[in-house]
Amino acid sequence: MSDAKIADTKPVVMELEPGDYWYCTCGQSDNQPFCNGAHKGTEFTPMKFTIEAQKKVALCACKQTGNAPFCDGSHVDLPKAE
Repeated sequence: MSDAKIADTKPVVMELEPGDYWYCTCGQSDNQPFCNGAHKGTEFTPMKFTIEAQKKVALCACKQTGNAPFCDGSHVDLPKAE
């Protein structure tokens, strides 16, 4: 499997209402961190996740987290741009 595109090097922090959401796993969506279908034709598929009650979340944008769709701080280990 190829690597996902790093969409950003910091999480997307937002307040989400209860409901189902589709997290972008490929990093190519222009609606980060949510899927917009940009993965079509690749081996990536969006990840459905459910929020049970309104809450503030930090969603991963670097696509390196071990706790998708949530940020686990993996972005701090990414190489710094020169």
